[in-house]
Parts: sequence; C-alpha cells; structure tokens
Amino acid sequence: AGAVLAFAFTAGALAQPKTPPVRVRGEIETDQGNVIQVKDRAGKTLTVVLADKASVRALTRVTIDAIKKGSYLGITSMPQKDGSLMAVEVQIFPEAMRGTGEGTRPWDLHPGSLMTNAAVDATVAAVKGRVLTMKYKGEEKKIAVPPEAPIVALGPGDRSLLKPGNHIFIVAATRGPDGKLNAHNITVGKDGLVPPM
Repeated sequence: AGAVLAFAFTAGALAQPKTPPVRVRGEIETDQGNVIQVKDRAGKTLTVVLADKASVRALTRVTIDAIKKGSYLGITSMPQKDGSLMAVEVQIFPEAMRGTGEGTRPWDLHPGSLMTNAAVDATVAAVKGRVLTMKYKGEEKKIAVPPEAPIVALGPGDRSLLKPGNHIFIVAATRGPDGKLNAHNITVGKDGLVPPM
C-alpha cells in the first residue's frame, strides 16, 4: 500500500503544471555579481539570479534604414479597427537568432498587443513611415511602422552593462520557491535606452 501511495504522490507531483515564465521589465537598482535587484514598471523590487553563464545582450537604438529585405525582426504591434497592424516597436535580431520564436502570438506589452517574429520580405514607403511585409511558415503579415515607433538592434553584451540605472528586459525568467527569479538571458539597453519590448 505504501508503494501505491508513493506512486500516486509521484504521479500527482509530475502532473503539476509548470510555473509559467515571467517577463521582467525594469531598472537595475543594485548589482551583486549574479544577483541583481530590479525595480519593475509597477515600482516593485524584484530579485533576479542570473545563471553562471547567462547570456547578456546589448540593445541599441537604430534607424529604420537598418532594416533590409531578409532582416529577422521581432515586432510588437497593435491591431487597428480596419484589421491592419501598427507597430509599437521593432527589434532587429542578430543573424545567430534567426528563427527565434517565429510566428505571431499575443504579447503583454499592452492589452491586445501582438508579437510577430519573422523575416522581412519587402519594405514599402507609406504616407506615415513604412509598411513591412513579414513572412513566416507560409504566412504573411503587413505591419505599418510609424515614425514614432522605436527601432532597436540586439547584439552581444557583457556583464559590465549590469549596473544601476540601466534598464533591462528578460523574456522568460522562472520563479523559484524562494520567490526569486532565475534567468539565463538578459537584455540591457545601452546609453540610457529603455528596452521598448
């Protein structure tokens, strides 16, 4: 009977849903090696523990001219009343990250916002900004990029960027039993840039 109970307990534990990943957007308050304190957008202080070999990526401002046919992008957009998509921000991925998160899915930047990760098939000048045609997995999305939408490029960084006052974005931290967040990747805005995604 004990073995049956043990098995039932184990099976129940295995059936427990995984803790969903946590997105972190905020400003570094303190840096203590692998542990950083981050003040999030709501003003709450979060403790983030970085893995020993955590990847640090630098985010820099660029202009829309940096986007070429074939560039792999991540675009946060808002659906418009006419069914079109308007970009809130555009992120240019390095070639090594081509294919990351390909597709369109709900995003939590604003209520109703979407994230599209795809390659640029065409870019056309519009009355206000440009319209990018994005292609992925046999699908196509046209997204208008207004002049006010920030455009940023993701590149290699290092831990020297993890200093108080810099703003960070973590796409998928996990919350431990102690309430601390654990992360294997962190993106840091350079020169005062607040990651717009």
